[in-house]
Amino acid sequence: MQVHSFHIPVMGIGYTLDSPIRVAHLGISSAISLVDDMLVERMREFYSKKYSLPFAPIARHDEDARANRITAYLNTVHHLVQQKAKDFKAQLVHQKETLQQYIDLLPDTAELKKQLQANLHKGQEAIKQVLEQHYRSGSIDVNIMTKLDKANYRDRQPLPIEYNDAHASLRGFAQSEVSGALVLSAGMNARLYSYMEQFADFYPGADGSFNKKIILKVSDYRSAIVQGKIFAKKGLWISEFRVESGLNCGGHAFATQGFLMGPILEEFSNNRAALQKELFELYKKGLEAKDIPAPEHAPEMRLTAQGGVGTAEEHNNLMQRYGLDSVGWGSPFLLVPEAVAIDPDTIELLAKGQEKDYFLSHVSPVGVRFNNIRGASRDLEQQALAKAGKPGAACTKQFILLNTEFTERPICTASSRYQKLKIEELGKQNLDAAAYQKAYDKIVTKSCICNGLGVATLNSHDIDTTREGQGVSICPGPNLAYFNRQASLTEMLDHIYGRSSLINEAQRPNLFVKELGMYLDYLQEEFDDSEQVDARQIKGWEAFIQNLRNGISYYQTLFDLDANWSEATRKKTLDELDQAIVRLNKLEEHWQTFKEKVCI
Repeated sequence: MQVHSFHIPVMGIGYTLDSPIRVAHLGISSAISLVDDMLVERMREFYSKKYSLPFAPIARHDEDARANRITAYLNTVHHLVQQKAKDFKAQLVHQKETLQQYIDLLPDTAELKKQLQANLHKGQEAIKQVLEQHYRSGSIDVNIMTKLDKANYRDRQPLPIEYNDAHASLRGFAQSEVSGALVLSAGMNARLYSYMEQFADFYPGADGSFNKKIILKVSDYRSAIVQGKIFAKKGLWISEFRVESGLNCGGHAFATQGFLMGPILEEFSNNRAALQKELFELYKKGLEAKDIPAPEHAPEMRLTAQGGVGTAEEHNNLMQRYGLDSVGWGSPFLLVPEAVAIDPDTIELLAKGQEKDYFLSHVSPVGVRFNNIRGASRDLEQQALAKAGKPGAACTKQFILLNTEFTERPICTASSRYQKLKIEELGKQNLDAAAYQKAYDKIVTKSCICNGLGVATLNSHDIDTTREGQGVSICPGPNLAYFNRQASLTEMLDHIYGRSSLINEAQRPNLFVKELGMYLDYLQEEFDDSEQVDARQIKGWEAFIQNLRNGISYYQTLFDLDANWSEATRKKTLDELDQAIVRLNKLEEHWQTFKEKVCI
């Protein structure tokens, strides 16, 4: 049983890279990004020196270097977390002040807290027994973006598919000592899913438990069904469906077709038992086909959610209404240097940011929108280079090689090579000045996030950034606009559990309303950027608008009838929903003008 009712999702490439070392002993689960094996190797070197552990470097061109680097780092993290947990438990038994501080951190609902409080005055042996029975360190989870699975080469010859980036990351985790979960994000990768079948740790042991679990990050229920069945037929069980807001999140934003978080969670909650039953039947057949004994009962299938949660009221209502097992708190922890690897300058930029400063950008070369903040130094650097006639960046890490417009082997759209070729092509189109500038800006806005997302992490540990440069990329969710200062870990946990507040809640929209507003902004931008549209696009917008309308209707009923929300929240939210309807009506009128121009 987990200790806390929240988890820290993966953030960027480096921000949560060592979060388990920082917070797992307190029972807090967090996720490590496996995108950047070079950064992983440097962090392993740092922690090996810090704790006097043996360190043998793994060179980039060594055999299976990416997988081996990841395995070695995860083993280091595993060792340090185990040691910190052991030492921490000893402190709790022998140091009353540390014990009381830990009790104060825990949610009132935690059985560990209740038992510690009940045995507080019964002596050390009683406390020790409680800890043995109820204490759990946080899970060491890892995150793989399935889309980032580029092929790799040696001597200009392509290596087998198992050496692709995501495949090697998976192997690195599978071969490690960590007993955490693999979080799969950014869409489906059928080849990667098939590759998972090779690793025994993803199958149940004799007692039905898993040494390594699978978490699937999804943005709607349909995706959960489709992908869940794919895994179940392979004899692989999804231990958790992690629902993330399509837009109101940190990092890359994968917009739905207007499906909003509340209705999505309602659908999950209503169909959870049926989904578990259906997947279990397929799962048993998948195991039988591999001659692996199937468990008698369906394994645990957790449901969690994340994206824009910012108050204890929201946290509690999500848990209660939708039966969640945990709520993800991501971006607010970027203001907590005890929990994540971030430097003071980046914290200051985030703390000063207002609503207008947080925006959905086009800077990511992945090709999807990217939550960003104005003033990020990596973006400013590349804008300055573009103005100086030197657009793009040197592609040193090569994790996002996805474009083949001009080359046989994929290259990155943020690279100087790509942008030079694209600008040359643009110059041959004889566009007028305004059209040329608009197209040019779209090209040069792409930023080198491979390097930028690791710089703050290196800076926080005083590690040299000569190879990466000084520019920092940051990917906060817009929810961070309502937090205005650095916070201690204790302060953030007190905020999450409603013991105090770090924000002015009267100025902040409810998380559901904020996401709705972002979808309205997104739709408006789609309209504004569309010069020529076809019948298929028109029908897509029609469905988008109807889904938003259905979502608003759901929220109106929810906040009108659900008494768990405070009266102030209900009134404010219902007023904002009325305003959203007015805005949606205007967008529908805009859509009608497109419809009249296209024969459907």
